[in-house]
Formats: sequence, C-alpha cells, structure tokens
Amino acid sequence: MPSSVNTVFIVEDDQSVRDALGLLLGLQGLAVALFADAESFLAARRADWYGCLLLDIRMPGMDGLSLQKRLAESGCLLPVIVMTGHGDVESARQAFRSDAVDFLEKPIDHDRLLAAITEAFARQHQRRDDHDRHASAAARLAGLTPREREVMALVVAGRHNREIAQALDISPRTVEVHKARLLAKLQVGSIADLVRLSLRVSGQAAG
Repeated sequence: MPSSVNTVFIVEDDQSVRDALGLLLGLQGLAVALFADAESFLAARRADWYGCLLLDIRMPGMDGLSLQKRLAESGCLLPVIVMTGHGDVESARQAFRSDAVDFLEKPIDHDRLLAAITEAFARQHQRRDDHDRHASAAARLAGLTPREREVMALVVAGRHNREIAQALDISPRTVEVHKARLLAKLQVGSIADLVRLSLRVSGQAAG
C-alpha cells in the first residue's frame, strides 16, 4: 500500500458495519483498508502506512482502546478516530487521553465522520512533517565531531565563549570557529535556533 496515499484503515469486527463504512468512504473517493480485528491489523501494519485509523472499541480479542494505547506507545503516527455502539464517559476519556481525533457513537453521523477524517489527515500530515524534520536534525547532529558536540552542549547550557574556552582548554577564538562550524553543519542561522533544535531533538528522544 503506497505510503503517500491517505488511507482510512478500518478495524471493525461487525462485517456489515465494516463493509458499509468501506463503501461510504470509497464513494467519497477515499482509499480504505478493512480489518476484522486488532490482531489482523497489527499483523499487517507497516511503518510507512499513511492516513488514519477508524477503530471500534468492542471487539473480540484485543479491544479498540487497548490497540489505540499500544499504537501510541509504539510511536505509530496514524491518528485514531474511535467509534462505539456503547459510548460511555470513561471510554471517551481513555480515547482522548491517547489523543483520539474524535469519539463517534453508532449509528455513525456521516458528516461528523468525514469531518473527523479530514482533521485526522491534517494531523497525519503534520506528524509526518514533524517526524521528518526531527530525523533530518538528528542526522545533522550525528555528523558533528566530538569537540563540536562538547562546544554545542556548553553553548546550549548558556555558557559564554570565555567560559567554554576555559572549560575545554582552548582559546575563545577557537570557540568561535567551532560555533560557526556548528551553525553551518546544522543549517541554523543563530544561537537561538541552535538551542531550539537541540531542545526539539532531545525532547523527541525523551518522548
């Protein structure tokens, strides 16, 4: 399945509901992929799948909220829309805590479903862009020399050139040279941008 095509991945154990949703979305010109349970979705899932997940809560085997939580913990970028025939406040709370786009009760309101899918696709695009920017920044950081990494750590910590020079036993002029190389290698235009990049990458790694 092409990673560049927005696809709605439907996980629903009721075949009549699954087929009806697939037909509805197909008539809207959307690509769809149908799964009868969480286990079959997990077995087929690829990291480059692009779009969103339309997920039923109550299914045999792994339930929908457990699948949503598992995907979130694994770093899956697919936004999730949760649907259920047995809505309750606690289920909705769990879904939204795991960053669900919407919580839809059956019978599904088609306009609300399409609006949720549109929002989910927008989230997917933003997440993919953020992921690509992070990967690019991490790759540039990996290209720094050990000394450049030392200088960067001290710059980000707010140390001045003279303090960095003393800490590393080099001249302030050499610190300036290293800082200029850092900015060039990391493709940033200022120390503020350098700090921002560092925080973004370290924050993503921690997350």
